[in-house]
Amino acid sequence: MNPIIVPAFSEGWFNRSRNKRARTGLGGMILAGIISLGSPALAEIPYFKDAVSKGELPPMAERLPEHPKVIDFTAENKEIGKYGGDLVTIMGRSRDIRMAVVYAYARLIGYDEDLNLKPDILERLDVNDAGNEFTLHIRKGHKWSDGEPFTAEDFRYFWEDIVNNDELFPVGPPRFLFVGDEPATFEVLDEYTVRYSWSQPNPFFLTELAATRPPFIYRPAHYLKQFHEDYRDAAELDAIVKERGLRSWAVLHTDKDRPYRLENIERPSLEPWLIRTEEPSDRFIFERNPYYHRVDPDGNQLPYIDRMIFNISNAKLVPAKVGAGEVDLQSRILSLQDYTFLKQSEPQQNFKVNLWDVGYGAYAALYPNLTCSDPVWRKLLRDVRFRRALSLAINRTEINRVMFFGLATPTNNTVLPKSPLFKPEYRESYIKFDVKKANALLDEIGLTKRNGDGIRLMPDGRPLEIIVETMGENPEHDDMLELIGDSWKQIGVKLFVKGLQREVLRNRAYSGETVMSIFNGVDSGLATPATVPSEFVPIQQDSLQWPKWGQYFQTNGEAGEAPDLPAAKELMELYGKWVKGNETARKEAWQGILDINAENMFSIGLIGNVPQPVVVRNDLRNVPEKGIHSWEPGAFFGIYRPDTFWWDR
Repeated sequence: MNPIIVPAFSEGWFNRSRNKRARTGLGGMILAGIISLGSPALAEIPYFKDAVSKGELPPMAERLPEHPKVIDFTAENKEIGKYGGDLVTIMGRSRDIRMAVVYAYARLIGYDEDLNLKPDILERLDVNDAGNEFTLHIRKGHKWSDGEPFTAEDFRYFWEDIVNNDELFPVGPPRFLFVGDEPATFEVLDEYTVRYSWSQPNPFFLTELAATRPPFIYRPAHYLKQFHEDYRDAAELDAIVKERGLRSWAVLHTDKDRPYRLENIERPSLEPWLIRTEEPSDRFIFERNPYYHRVDPDGNQLPYIDRMIFNISNAKLVPAKVGAGEVDLQSRILSLQDYTFLKQSEPQQNFKVNLWDVGYGAYAALYPNLTCSDPVWRKLLRDVRFRRALSLAINRTEINRVMFFGLATPTNNTVLPKSPLFKPEYRESYIKFDVKKANALLDEIGLTKRNGDGIRLMPDGRPLEIIVETMGENPEHDDMLELIGDSWKQIGVKLFVKGLQREVLRNRAYSGETVMSIFNGVDSGLATPATVPSEFVPIQQDSLQWPKWGQYFQTNGEAGEAPDLPAAKELMELYGKWVKGNETARKEAWQGILDINAENMFSIGLIGNVPQPVVVRNDLRNVPEKGIHSWEPGAFFGIYRPDTFWWDR
């Protein structure tokens, strides 16, 4: 009898935080319990019975780690399932097969439904009190999908032979493996234990490991070494490179790796389902991994479902295909506008349409470009009174009623009520429709002159005409802008819409040509004190409200512009405190950052909590009726563990 143990993070600043609030942070890692696994009592998975009987595959008990990851069905309100069946969903393009990695959400450590961080692929993770030393304990007996051992060598190979190889990674290891300019110190302690450490705390390490798009700091060394110049005869490797028409062994190695893109069906994996279809195709099949590390409380190896099938279809056809009953589980590409049509199809197609909350800080937001090149616009956009006036002149209640059946919520672009950092004023500041107050603010700025059409004149005499650039990907953004344009006329502001491709818009914003744009709200609506506050401080060029400030930070001052607004400087000071602080200091820094954002309206949220339709086949079990549809954290379906979904047929 081998005990299955689900250990906690064993020490440090995680376990000291077992208070009420710690459930949503990095604390509260609780011992989940011990059960006994007796291999004779476990029935073999039907999908593998023939392979096991022929000796092509070991029995289940030999395929599992010594201490598998036991899923707590009681805490997650799940029931023991049955093996078998396919699960069909639709993607809009073949590159979206990477959603298999997102939905599966197998991570070294990962979030549970309460946003606790817990070991998953790892058996245990030890963090010292200073938060600068992380010891990773691998599950003994854990194997790659081809049956080869998963060990510390796979971490060493990633660190030494991939990210510190100049040909594979010319720019060096990923930024989360640095603290300032200091790279990690990596150590192999034994066959199943590795350590990352720095001289200062690294607040980015754990959240990156749990990210929706994982960093994969381990690689199948036994497989990839055959494509690496340090492990393969040079002549043999060169012959393979020439045969494939590639430039170098490094390109070959990269093509054979790509753990997120899933372009190589031969590459071993730790995911619950393995890609079995090569591109190009309009139907991608993923079959169960015989060596997957998770089990249910009875010791049955997960996943329950044998195969995941991703059908590829034109996005415009997806709602109709879903309504015709061609899927088992679908949220991608669907919007609230499809809800009525899909509800009408429920009785005939044996599915149910649930409405999940979303994780965006806002469904859509306006982004005034504070670093635009036009000096007149720059001065105007940097005046907080101007940004507040524009916000007050938006009739969000009308947008909600006209476009979202009144089911959404007027909101700023900020954290959600489910976040431990939430305060009502973050959501409500300057969003009540008040034309009189908006006009008074614009008058106070000095924009009192108007042309014959009633449009205010800018200080240089130009009419106050704002061109809002869109990425052309969401027709609802255009509809919102039409309504906003009507209400802005009441304050003497004219709105024009300019549709562009995503990359074109971003490049225009980076160069300062864009004055204002519209896009989704922040991803980190469910932020905890441990979440990196990157969307609320000017450290990313991709942030459309201050791209040149973000570029300055990301290039260490070699490009872009240094933040010169007092509020922006204060944000950077608070970010520095967050980076260097303990959990308490990080929460205080976060609150200060959110306070400043709410007062300054650096982005102007429009509407939030637009429900996400989730279509679920009636006999598919363990899918929550109510959930949060969030990219980060959450991985959409990921934190609800699709490997526990099963067919009651």
